[in-house]
Amino acid sequence: MTTPDTDILLARALAWRAEDPDEATRIELSGIISAVEDGLDQEALADLADRFRGTLEFGTAGLRGALGAGPNRMNRIVVIRAAAGLASYLLSEGAEPGASVVIGYDARHNSDVFAQDTAEVMSGAGLRPLLLPRPLPTPLLAFAIRELGCVAGVMVTASHNPPQDNGYKVYLGDGSQIVPPADTGIAARIDAVGSLDSVPRKSLKSAKGRVLDEGIIDAYLDRAAGIAGDGPRDLAIVYTPLHGVGASALPAVLETAGFDAPEIVPAQEHPDADFPTVAFPNPEEPGAIDLAIALATANGADIVIANDPDADRAAAAVPGPDGWRMLRGDEVGALLADHLLRSGKEGVYATSIVSSSLLGTMAAAHGQPYVETLTGFKWIGRLPDLVFGYEEALGYCVDPTHVADKDGVSAALMLCEIAAAAKAEGRGLLDLLDDIAVTYGLHATDQLSVRVTDLSEIAAAMAQLRATPPTTLGGSAVVSAEDLTAGSKELPPTDGLRYRTADGGRVVVRPSGTEPKLKCYLEVVVPVRDGDVATARTEAATGLVALRTDIAAAAGI
Repeated sequence: MTTPDTDILLARALAWRAEDPDEATRIELSGIISAVEDGLDQEALADLADRFRGTLEFGTAGLRGALGAGPNRMNRIVVIRAAAGLASYLLSEGAEPGASVVIGYDARHNSDVFAQDTAEVMSGAGLRPLLLPRPLPTPLLAFAIRELGCVAGVMVTASHNPPQDNGYKVYLGDGSQIVPPADTGIAARIDAVGSLDSVPRKSLKSAKGRVLDEGIIDAYLDRAAGIAGDGPRDLAIVYTPLHGVGASALPAVLETAGFDAPEIVPAQEHPDADFPTVAFPNPEEPGAIDLAIALATANGADIVIANDPDADRAAAAVPGPDGWRMLRGDEVGALLADHLLRSGKEGVYATSIVSSSLLGTMAAAHGQPYVETLTGFKWIGRLPDLVFGYEEALGYCVDPTHVADKDGVSAALMLCEIAAAAKAEGRGLLDLLDDIAVTYGLHATDQLSVRVTDLSEIAAAMAQLRATPPTTLGGSAVVSAEDLTAGSKELPPTDGLRYRTADGGRVVVRPSGTEPKLKCYLEVVVPVRDGDVATARTEAATGLVALRTDIAAAAGI
């Protein structure tokens, strides 16, 4: 016998199934409903309750979640409602009927279906949908918004999330991702959408929409290649797109810029939504670029480049005295910034609060303005006069005039340009990092990242830190403790804590915005005495271990 609460849950599930236009998710939901009805299967009941426990929340990251039936999953009903809410918001904010909205998608499960649904909803609302022709990088979508004069863009992607996830990222007409209050405005419009039958949907052609041709792709590739200057091009590159869409862009850009074609990891060259060779399709995760490093070792390559599955992030590994080493995001950011500053690039240099403070020191030394933002390119990409922005999670913007977002294609090209110039002088990227350390002091960063199965664990850790803030970290007194939920003149409110220590150390603690993780960002600054970078690195490594140990204890993680 079922309980009243179970009866209500089953009624909601049956109503959802009746409305669902997707046969696969209808069948999936039917199986769960049957398991609950037939034997009151507790596992099935818990699964059903989770699927109908609220609605997947639309925020500044758009939508992101596991694929499946129910309002707390990514599926066609959720996407159609999101598209209808977005269209309503755009029209309410002054978009003219017939205004263009460009829609892109990656190679994940159902990305093409969600993109097509979005295009038909935009068409039904009287807007003009422009659908990218195939799975393509996210930065190409950001580029297309400005290039085509669109009022908005939608990218169907879950970036570097696990295979079972998908997502829905929204940009406005300035080519930047949405920030408050646009997110709450769109969410309110989504909430106001009625039944699925009430959402008008039409073919692309009925609103003079269309599937774009290769011209927009060629325009992006040419623009990305165009950022390269003159200089050496002798560089042996191994590349992996990690089963994503990067191979449709980066090799062509490198060759156009004058480099030899990179050697691509065969097992990871083509898009595969199941990401069979990696546990997580994120270059930051241990083991993700092992195949690329093995190929580079076998063939004597100079550098390994990796994109995440939607190619908006770039990672690099280089050979060193102790074998191949992956560069940290802050290290790549410093190399790109140093290159641009030394070449005389004037304008705003920006990074996020969780990235190294080194960029601010470098910009000041060159007389350039520096801005620190909240985490995410939705904040960095919209800064006036931006010439370079990066965040430690492998995101870099080196051409903000055309792509006001992180772009793993153009950033990878610029890094290869830097590496080739260094090679021509008999040096490598690690030597350049030593130069930067000698000039500005060694800024060493690390991260303590804890993945949880229950989000309450993250809330408990943040609550513990707020209730009992640490007085020392890494053996140094905490001289500043900020609760970032209060906001400031420089930063909007965010769920985060920032500590600074007497010896220049810094720790930032925040929940991840895209994954079930609590992240602690660590930094120590060590002067390089008499050019002895090796000793400074040893001292910094010890300091980072001490910071990691103390913040973990303070947070109870």
